Amino acid sequence: MEKRYRTFSAELKEHFGGRIHKISVDAGFACPNRGDSRQRPGCLFCDPGGSGAVGIERRLDVASQVEAGKEVMSRKYKADRFLAYFQPFSNTFAPVERLRSCYDQALAVPGVVGLAVGTRPDCLPPEVLKLLAAYHRQTYFWLELGLQSSHDRTLDRLRRGHDYATFLAAFAAARQAGLRICVHVILGLPGEDRAAMLATADELARLRVDGVKIHLLHVLRGTPLGDLFQAGEVAVLEQEAYVALAADFLERLHPQTVVQRLTGDGPRELLLAPLWSLNKWEVLNAIDAELERRGSRQGDACRHRQEFPGGGSGGADGGEVRRRRG
Repeated sequence: MEKRYRTFSAELKEHFGGRIHKISVDAGFACPNRGDSRQRPGCLFCDPGGSGAVGIERRLDVASQVEAGKEVMSRKYKADRFLAYFQPFSNTFAPVERLRSCYDQALAVPGVVGLAVGTRPDCLPPEVLKLLAAYHRQTYFWLELGLQSSHDRTLDRLRRGHDYATFLAAFAAARQAGLRICVHVILGLPGEDRAAMLATADELARLRVDGVKIHLLHVLRGTPLGDLFQAGEVAVLEQEAYVALAADFLERLHPQTVVQRLTGDGPRELLLAPLWSLNKWEVLNAIDAELERRGSRQGDACRHRQEFPGGGSGGADGGEVRRRRG
């Protein structure tokens, strides 16, 4: 079935002419919320190993992690080209020389054709953006920027440690540097209703982000969110509600935004809820079916479809920055 949204696999095929596989890497970076030891309390949803970090061989150095990932991908998928994805924690939260060393180790592995670097909007000082811009010119490069919500009240509740204005400033600076930017958001966050979540989609459309990862809020054991859930203070979405929300969100995105993720899939041994999220392909197929039922596509409800000037592959309303305090 033809997808009714712009997939990352299609973007990679257009750029490289074939399939490319991501290999997750933990380079040992920390996070402003967790401290250098990674032991301080972090965001409400982040587990001790770093949100989203599954199956990474942390005991290995960067190059060895990539080689180990290559072996698995080659065996399972006969893959021969890869993106090194610096995933857990904040992968620009270190001196420039250390960042350069880690990124160079990954790119030196045969078959690695690009980098993806995940970080926070408060970890992008000018000297780091200058470094990332150099990699953007050198190789295929994505900056993955955690936002989660465009609402300050939600960011406060999540203990993110930054506001939406901080994100907007970082986004504008990264775009000025010419970077491809993939923004992470979460659907089902505590205190947010459908209107609030779709307001975030409208903001991403206004900014015309290059890419987006849409995560389902999932609750992991050993997190502050897990404690709240077990105390009955937090609820999670049912599958039907999430599918409808994801379809609504896609309809509001700019049609050229690359959708890199459409659900969350926390580690089985840590997952408290929702257990239906373990059936990832069932969820993805249900979103496809919902768009088909509606006869809609990504961008159908986007109010910002015009082409924007600016850096990267898009622009932000000609450079305008608006602050959302709601």
